[in-house]
Amino acid sequence: MIAPFIALACLFLGLYLQRKPGFPVERAIFWVNSYLFNLVLPALALLYIPQIEPGWDLLIPISAAWLTFFLSWALFGTLGKVLGWTREVTACLAIVAGLANTSFLGFPVIEALYGKAGLPVALLMDQGGSFLLVSSMAIVIASLYSHQKGNLSAIPLKIIKFPPFGFLIGTLVMSLLGWKTPEALIPLLSWIGKTMAPIALLAIGLRFRIVKGDLKSPYFWLGLSYRLILAPVIVFLIYRNFLDPQELTFKVTVLESAMAPMITGSIVAINYNLAPRLAALLSGLGMVISVFTLGIWYWFLG
Repeated sequence: MIAPFIALACLFLGLYLQRKPGFPVERAIFWVNSYLFNLVLPALALLYIPQIEPGWDLLIPISAAWLTFFLSWALFGTLGKVLGWTREVTACLAIVAGLANTSFLGFPVIEALYGKAGLPVALLMDQGGSFLLVSSMAIVIASLYSHQKGNLSAIPLKIIKFPPFGFLIGTLVMSLLGWKTPEALIPLLSWIGKTMAPIALLAIGLRFRIVKGDLKSPYFWLGLSYRLILAPVIVFLIYRNFLDPQELTFKVTVLESAMAPMITGSIVAINYNLAPRLAALLSGLGMVISVFTLGIWYWFLG
């Protein structure tokens, strides 16, 4: 129970530091992002991905995360073209609204509502869904939309050179071959992984600032409405044809799909300068608003 309080303290620390006169906010954001992308995400990939045992029975909950992500890209990509949005806003919404906070927010919520029996499904959705997506497709979208006109051949190299992507590929190969992470590395990787939430919230705090105009932004409400309402509605309507609506797997799959936007997704958008204020607002304020919408979903699912 101490970890959430430490993470929230880091959020408030970021909020304080960004308002402190003379504090080098941009330099701090650079170093925080470097730590997250170059150390934490690779460590988490090495810690969790090789432990996933490939099997068809895993695909149903995992596929829900992939489905809602690609639908987000299709929806906001289309709206962006039709309504003339900037590439930065379009990519920000596609990435941030497309990824649910299935771990930092999802794990404690699922455990509190359904007990430890719900955690295996939540872990599958997070590691096989959200984490794989933020380490792969989110980077692809960010690279495509942030790339200026010119040499398109530089995009694949940009993706490959991104440290989490390389570790993701390596750990996927390990999983397929049945190779496990060396036991001697587990304690260190676990310790590094535990810093993910507080450092990510510190990064959000350094960017997070609510002004009156932000709350009137249609982009914010469109992104949040997709993540908290439309995405879980789609999962509910489709996956009730494959799972028993009264089973725990179905309820956890829907509820995880209704979580607030993923913090790491926001960090990706911020790192690629894709509407950073919007990205921070979606994941920051989104967590607060999701407390109410998650309660409604829990009541609805029974």
